Amino acid sequence: MIYYEHPLNERIRILLRLEELFNKIDFFSSKDTAIEHHATLMALFEVLDVTSRGDIKSDLLQELERQKQILEVLRSNPTISEDALDKILKDIQITFRSMLNISGKVGEHLRSNEWLMNIKQRAGIPGGACEFDLPSYHYWLHSNPELRRYDFDEWLIPLTPIRDGLNIVLYLLRSSGKNSNHVAEQGVFQQAGACNTANMLRLRVDDKFPCIPEISANKYALNIRFISSKPGQKIKAYEGDVTFDLTFCNL
Repeated sequence: MIYYEHPLNERIRILLRLEELFNKIDFFSSKDTAIEHHATLMALFEVLDVTSRGDIKSDLLQELERQKQILEVLRSNPTISEDALDKILKDIQITFRSMLNISGKVGEHLRSNEWLMNIKQRAGIPGGACEFDLPSYHYWLHSNPELRRYDFDEWLIPLTPIRDGLNIVLYLLRSSGKNSNHVAEQGVFQQAGACNTANMLRLRVDDKFPCIPEISANKYALNIRFISSKPGQKIKAYEGDVTFDLTFCNL
């Protein structure tokens, strides 16, 4: 089964992008080669670019506080596990305090690092991070992998509260809503007034179907069109019936 997530507002779109970038950083930084650690640093620069758009810290603080108030009300619900509730509330409290301790703008410690910003600027040019352009970076990439990982830790630890905050919000978002099974007849599915309160859609499709969903959604209607997924071929509509699970996720 393959999951497809479709954000319905810019705030969730940013959180999903950051989650993807942090996952890439985890994967590539755990490796040892220079090219994988180069990929780690490029993903870190992308995190810096994404967090520079808007006030991610303020948005997360507001959302965590709102979720805390919502969850506190659930203490009187006998169907809710008190242990699970206590754990998520404790995680929210710890993360909230950690985020308050972030001084200045998110990622400011990276922007003030002249060496990193020089690499970031050159990396924006196709082939700009070659050894003859950035000899000091070339030297760093050939240092001991453990030393490079130590530097990654130094650069990433100040961003940990942001990552913890978005992980909590996305966990709560994905845990909301109920799955419903549908059939896209001849590759097309439409539903009116389905996205009035949703923040994100989750589709689960069996990978036996050689197609991908193309989603268009607003507060008035949801339209899903499945298209052929074969690379190198002209995009065309998938004409078979497609069964899929759909979840409307809402914070």
